Amino acid sequence: MTISNEVLDELLKGCKRPEDLLGDAGLMKELKVRLMERMLGAELTAHLGYEAGAEPPREQTNRRNGVATKRVKGSDGEVPLSVPRDREGSFEPELVKKGQTRIDGIDDKIIGLYAAGLSVRDIQAHL
Repeated sequence: MTISNEVLDELLKGCKRPEDLLGDAGLMKELKVRLMERMLGAELTAHLGYEAGAEPPREQTNRRNGVATKRVKGSDGEVPLSVPRDREGSFEPELVKKGQTRIDGIDDKIIGLYAAGLSVRDIQAHL
């Protein structure tokens, strides 16, 4: 999968200065956070066995239970991250483990894998 020029144009529409793209509140940081949150959501979906918003199987007692917000430090400073939870507390995310506070090197991995055309689930499996 490649990112079309139209999608790039839409993303870059509000960027007028380098800080808008690479700054503390820039597009790259937001993309990284949003991708990581999507990947964490995909991990929870795989753990529970049903998609978000779908009706869980009758025999399934564990359910989605909102999100917990944590701050992790990376190469570009501190990043707020919403980590999904389950009611039983059995969900152990692989991307950002419980108690983990640093995500050094994860930026380059995610961007490189996404640029290579891997899906969110492929990236999750790789990481």
